[in-house]
Amino acid sequence: MSKEKEAQAENMVHSDCSISSRDEVDDIERMSRASNVLERTFTTCSIVDPGPPPDGGVRAWTMVACGWLVIFTTWGWVNSYGTFQTYYSITLQESPSTISWIGTVQNWLTFFIGALSGRLLDAGLYIPTVIVGSVLQLLGMFLMSISTKFWHLMLTQGLLTGLGGGIFFTPSLGLVATYFSSRRSFAIGIATTGNAVGGMIYPIIVRELLPKIGFAWTTRVLGFLNLGLLAVVLAFMRPRLPPRQSGPIIDWAAWLDPVYACFVAGLFFIIWAIYYTFYFLASYGVQKVGLDFASSASLIIIVNGVGVPARVIPPYFADKVGQLNMVVPTVLFLTIVAYCWLAVENVAGLYVFTMFYGLISAAMQCLVPSTVASITPDLNMVGTRLGMAFSSLSFAALTGPPIGGALQSAMHGSYTGASIWAATSTLIAFVLLGAARVNKVGWQLRKKA
Repeated sequence: MSKEKEAQAENMVHSDCSISSRDEVDDIERMSRASNVLERTFTTCSIVDPGPPPDGGVRAWTMVACGWLVIFTTWGWVNSYGTFQTYYSITLQESPSTISWIGTVQNWLTFFIGALSGRLLDAGLYIPTVIVGSVLQLLGMFLMSISTKFWHLMLTQGLLTGLGGGIFFTPSLGLVATYFSSRRSFAIGIATTGNAVGGMIYPIIVRELLPKIGFAWTTRVLGFLNLGLLAVVLAFMRPRLPPRQSGPIIDWAAWLDPVYACFVAGLFFIIWAIYYTFYFLASYGVQKVGLDFASSASLIIIVNGVGVPARVIPPYFADKVGQLNMVVPTVLFLTIVAYCWLAVENVAGLYVFTMFYGLISAAMQCLVPSTVASITPDLNMVGTRLGMAFSSLSFAALTGPPIGGALQSAMHGSYTGASIWAATSTLIAFVLLGAARVNKVGWQLRKKA
């Protein structure tokens, strides 16, 4: 009997070990399945090479719609800063040049972080990138609602919202570009209308709600708006290309390409001018032609709103005649309009200048992403090169408005010197962009570039 009991006990031990072993195997399998689900959800490691871009279809146009929401919540938000510049000039005891640093830091970070975040699209980490960027931007907007001092607003509106927007903007735009080939400019042009619409909607909300519910709840309303829109982006926007497993964060060889180098250098000078004009246009209306705050906010709405058709029509033709062939003459027209600011002396003239400047500057800006894509030989490098371009432009966005503001202070509040500087910067941009076109196809005017 003793031997039988020992045998039974031994069998029970083996049985327990077997059950334990099966449980461990099941646990490992469950963890493996969970890991695979997370990998498929948050990365593109499971994607095989899908071949050429679909260049249309429901999925591709859904990406355009989501890209529109991304640009609405990033550059629409950034371009509405002129309204806040005017409000802060009234409520904060700081000079216009000092206050403009809030917007320029926000703008700089939205551009600059692109060098890193653009590479994250190439690495297959788009979804985590959008999550982190969205959280930071929304945190900045809600903390902005309790900000009362200059340094509070610098940390919240300047640092946090700029950092968050920069993290997810460039990968999203690069993602849209990978879904199109022959219609890439048109698709990105449609997506970039989010910039113009956002530049209208945010100032309208501020203008209407600020006198009624105050600054704190106005900014909370803007935060809840972005929360809803970014939730839609996270639900539907997905990359189509597998990750590029290796490669540098910066493609140094791009700077040896004269087309790319001249193009980015030209953009630097034009961004200097554009963001000075956008930030100080409303203040000019208050200080020089006698507009009140509500009317000056309308200038920001107009300068962004008139750009909606300009962000669709030029890209449509750019796909046919070439991106650089559209960019160069557009910047020439913008140069002429920029010099016309010197002749503005009354309300009517300011509104006319605002409409033309907004229309032509929008046409130029919407062509930037597709032009970078068109001069990038490998689509897998679009995110990296786009990020490099935007990061370079970030320093123009950072320094342009303060330089203009400093010129105004040096001339005792006169806008003349700053206006000449902005217009001349645009002229230099025209020369450099023309050089990029010549380096690509030579002096043949009819050749697609």
